[in-house]
Amino acid sequence: MTQSRPSSTPRRPRQFITWSRRLPVRREVDVLIAGGGPAGVAAALTAARQGCSVGLVEAQNCLGGMGTAGLVPAFMRFTDGVNFLAGGVGQEILENLRRQDGIYPRDGLGIKAEVLKRVYDELLTRDGVKFVFHTQAVDAIKKGGRVQAVVCAGKSGLYAARARVFVDGTGDGDLAACAGAPYAKGDAHGNLMPGTLCSLWSNINWTAVQKGGLGRGAKRIEEAIADGVFAVPDRHLPGIWPVGRRQGGGNIGHAFGVDGTDEESLTRAYIRGRRQLLEYERYYKEYLKGFERMELTATAPLMGIRETRRILGDYVLTLADFKRRAVFADEIGRYSYPVDMHAARPDHKSFQKFSREIQSLRLGPGESYGIPYRILTPRGLDNVLAAGRCVSTDRRMQSSLRVMPGCYITGMAAGMAAAMMVESGRDSRAISIPDLQRRLQAAGAYLPNLRPA
Repeated sequence: MTQSRPSSTPRRPRQFITWSRRLPVRREVDVLIAGGGPAGVAAALTAARQGCSVGLVEAQNCLGGMGTAGLVPAFMRFTDGVNFLAGGVGQEILENLRRQDGIYPRDGLGIKAEVLKRVYDELLTRDGVKFVFHTQAVDAIKKGGRVQAVVCAGKSGLYAARARVFVDGTGDGDLAACAGAPYAKGDAHGNLMPGTLCSLWSNINWTAVQKGGLGRGAKRIEEAIADGVFAVPDRHLPGIWPVGRRQGGGNIGHAFGVDGTDEESLTRAYIRGRRQLLEYERYYKEYLKGFERMELTATAPLMGIRETRRILGDYVLTLADFKRRAVFADEIGRYSYPVDMHAARPDHKSFQKFSREIQSLRLGPGESYGIPYRILTPRGLDNVLAAGRCVSTDRRMQSSLRVMPGCYITGMAAGMAAAMMVESGRDSRAISIPDLQRRLQAAGAYLPNLRPA
């Protein structure tokens, strides 16, 4: 939640201005994608490979979202321990990374962010996707249930982009929300999962880390809290992951109370996050083995946001679906990552609840839950699809499906559905689901419950 002003501070009445402006139409494509994170990339590649003209606008200076600009140090699992779930685009990206020495260690899942940036650039360029950086979709022009154009804000100014189909891959559901789709956000009290300002560290002796037996970070956290190392007693420490021979990617520290849809809240979180890393540097150097000479190389340009808007679609995927390993008639993929609901507060009780859930709400080898197409179709919109972190789920399911391999799955399905909508001239709810499933399977998607034609 954002911090409120003290009650003694008088509130100024909100003021408004009205303005209008003629905008140039600079883009006209079959499919326009807002957001170039893993979901947006997967959607763009899939739609382009089906013969569509595809445009993509990305707010950062690179594609990839959290795995690049956010410096998230590692992929979560691509498999259920038996089957490769993020098949197709997800598998292609992982294989490209390994060929270009972008995974560390080679058989692991640590991300070399600079290599991942190049992989995304190369794939989208090769397949003819017209993408542009430093550009955001800031409004939607709509008639009835159809978005006709999106207002984009770039360094050169405002302009309009027209398309027949739009895909929201922003993570925050910005495009769908602008177009009027309903959404949920946080819990009943507005609490959101905390964010993390990820970081990059050098001069780590990974051999000594391994021999020291203290892991990536959490083993002595209680001792350091008792010693007063941390201003906020945050017991949840995902840790520093190897991303090079002497480099580590830090998923350390939580930005409690940050709202990723509020620029003032984000500003405070960046300031706190950069200051907070001094405490973690002391902790790693003084309490753990192999980190004694570590140096901070960089903090991420993009705050690691785990949760904001969940766009409400024709179906809401729930924790009950996770528990029953649900199978759906309109299934477009399956996934299996545990429920990873970071505690909204740094107290001991909240951390204990998180620890119980992440241990108990997980699936066994070969087990997974279905992802229905209906969570990609925002209510009230006919030619807009959601993909990635903002798809239609409850909070606990969002905490499972939000990670990068899950985003590849929903992004690939959104891209294929968008292409079918362009080909047929039909709305999102009128395309053939069996045809969608067969085409996804042909493109590499894992759909074990698909019935033979």
